[in-house]
Amino acid sequence: MKTVPTNIARLADRFPDIPFSAAPEDLICYGFDASGLETTPAAIIWPRTTDDVSKIMRYAYEENISVVPRGAGTGVTAGALPSQGSIVLSFEKMKQIIEIDDENLNVLCQPGVTNGRLQKELERSGLFYPPDPASMNFCTIGGNVAENAGGPRAIKYGVTRDYVMQIEAVLPDGEVLSTGVKTCKGVVGYDLVRLLTGSEGTLAVFTKIRLRVLPQPEDIVTLLAVFPLLDSAGDAVRAVIRANVIPRALEFMDRLAIEAVEQFSPTGLPQSAGALLLIELDGHPHAITREAGKVVEICTKLGGDVKVAQDVLARERLWSARRAVSPALYRLKPTKINQDIVVPRSRLTEMLRKLREMSDRSKIPIVSFGHAGDGNIHVNIMVDRADADEYRRGSALVEEIFRETLHMGGTLSGEHGVGLSKAPYLSMELSSRQISVLESIKRLFDPKNILNPGKIFP
Repeated sequence: MKTVPTNIARLADRFPDIPFSAAPEDLICYGFDASGLETTPAAIIWPRTTDDVSKIMRYAYEENISVVPRGAGTGVTAGALPSQGSIVLSFEKMKQIIEIDDENLNVLCQPGVTNGRLQKELERSGLFYPPDPASMNFCTIGGNVAENAGGPRAIKYGVTRDYVMQIEAVLPDGEVLSTGVKTCKGVVGYDLVRLLTGSEGTLAVFTKIRLRVLPQPEDIVTLLAVFPLLDSAGDAVRAVIRANVIPRALEFMDRLAIEAVEQFSPTGLPQSAGALLLIELDGHPHAITREAGKVVEICTKLGGDVKVAQDVLARERLWSARRAVSPALYRLKPTKINQDIVVPRSRLTEMLRKLREMSDRSKIPIVSFGHAGDGNIHVNIMVDRADADEYRRGSALVEEIFRETLHMGGTLSGEHGVGLSKAPYLSMELSSRQISVLESIKRLFDPKNILNPGKIFP
């Protein structure tokens, strides 16, 4: 076992039934997330029950040991990155789906359940959990709640916080807190469920989560609209919503994103296109057939070429292409500076145009894709970290993009959170008074600052 501080090494002796490791190979595996940054934890511990988590946190509180909760490490803002001398609390072994209540339309699960597995289990019962991050097959429900994850279906169904009903959590001192209600309505006291959702592991450690679910939609129609011009795709997004059509998903990819996907995993997307929209409708067959007709008419008038996925396989092919964008971008450059800005839908075209101008001016590829239906753009500045000048110029674009986003009435993060990488920019969006209030909430929950320290606040 690697030499670790005595009080941390003592965890293995004090709780022999809870798996613990300070082996170098484990420290490496748990020292990074999808942000590309790396650190080294002091140890990793794998609880199985709420009682395990409570005992660990009580000991950590007494010994002033920093604890970083971790789901699957798919976050891109370094939210699960362990701080120096901390232990990683990994929820891989807490992966039970405890109850599917089809009568009251909710599900109770542990935080280590993956989003994709939950979706499949619910489907067998004719149920549907809408939040669907691109990493759904790997990311965990606990991580989704911690980050308030979104996904393509957010335009119609909302994000994670719209489905969290109850949270059982362990506070930094080891006390177990149960908050929220199992009923459809409940307004007794402050809404701690909404406060904890999106708190990025800085206030409490989730051990059980109850989620609202919906009946499966009757039918789904998926369309691919290809446009010669980027602006036309942005205009089509606004026109579809103005036509009183709220798709289940309304995704877009710019030309560079299309090219990257076709080089990475060819699916037949036209690389000469300026942009494309992936539009999905769900509901009663007659209603969505009528809505699909409106969408085709709108996109065609704006110069789009529209195709309808004829079966489930065709639909899955299109979604595989969309989900492949992020890994495919490494074909362009070895380093990706990823941001997830949101602008009002009415200014989507304007923002896309600005991003293209910044890319042309800086000679640095900026790839845009994401959730056009709710104005959430995944902006990817592609550089080579080994080229110091190029990396410096690429990094400098982040603040420029953020300023333009805020100028348009937008926000610096739609679903990735603040974590470590966006913390330096917090004061661009929030006033000093707002930050002060947030810090006071952090101190109330975590007076010793042992839970995921260094995240959110610069």
